[in-house]
Amino acid sequence: MIRLATIGTNWITQEFLQAAQPISQLTLTAVYSRDEEKAKQFAAKTGAKRTFTHLEEMAKSDEIDAVYIASPNSLHAEQAVLLMNHGKHVLCEKPLASNTKEVQAMIEAAKANDVVLMEAMKTTLLPNFQAIRRHLHKIGKIRRYFANYCQYSSRYDAYKQGTVLNAFNPAFSNGALMDLGVYCLYPLVVLFGKPQSLKASSVMLESGVDGEGSIVLHYGDMDAVVMYSKITNSYVPAEIQGEEGSIVIDAIHTPTKVEIRYRDGRVEDITEPQTHHPMYYEALEWTQLITRGQRQSEINSHAHSFITAEIMEEARKQTGIRFPADQSTLCQ
Repeated sequence: MIRLATIGTNWITQEFLQAAQPISQLTLTAVYSRDEEKAKQFAAKTGAKRTFTHLEEMAKSDEIDAVYIASPNSLHAEQAVLLMNHGKHVLCEKPLASNTKEVQAMIEAAKANDVVLMEAMKTTLLPNFQAIRRHLHKIGKIRRYFANYCQYSSRYDAYKQGTVLNAFNPAFSNGALMDLGVYCLYPLVVLFGKPQSLKASSVMLESGVDGEGSIVLHYGDMDAVVMYSKITNSYVPAEIQGEEGSIVIDAIHTPTKVEIRYRDGRVEDITEPQTHHPMYYEALEWTQLITRGQRQSEINSHAHSFITAEIMEEARKQTGIRFPADQSTLCQ
């Protein structure tokens, strides 16, 4: 039995716990929040036995084996390193950290303490992404990958009224690239690896984060184009174009309908049934790594997380997105 603790009392943590319920090896033991009342309320709602308001105390607890981190992006690295240094396995929400130096520090801590570190990128562990990987050869020579995740943020209206919530605050390493663009980039890296070069552009908001952006990535004989936004919606599917056909994906972040449209007019539905909550599959992967004694996922691997962080860091450099976390002690 893996005794689980969570960091974060928001909706995503609630969703994760709901998704993980069918996994018998996981049992929720504790929740952490800096706010004691929030911790108690969340524990009562989720059935956790313990609450913590001091992270170091939780890290030292011998009642916890593993921790799911769903705190603001800027806190991921510091919290994960502390927990791993006390022997805790970590599943950390995407993006894994604010920058490559933080990601590297997390990877080094995982290896030094012989624990599992995995980025909670649900997309690449879903049945329909696995279908894409299995059928990719059918479309011939790949020439273009296109993905977009443009979703008008529920917090943008408040921003336009003068209230800067966390989602649009650079202090928390947020913005369109970090929060949504990562969903376009991580699958690209899993499928095709590291690009040779990239060119990024962003629409910046006055708070210092990007409201939307685009990246063109070059792979020699193919290109990738990704678009992301928190200030507009898009209804365009993702697509992988090959010389013999294209794989059309309804939504890159959570694919539920996938088909191949061949050059000769044939259409092949390669959709796989998804019987569980989308976050179930990442929880299962992480749990199985721990129980099997493996230390990283083949799909959501340390290397894939690091390359994705490299891409986002370069895009930020090109477009002038700067975070306070870039000057953190982990980055010295």
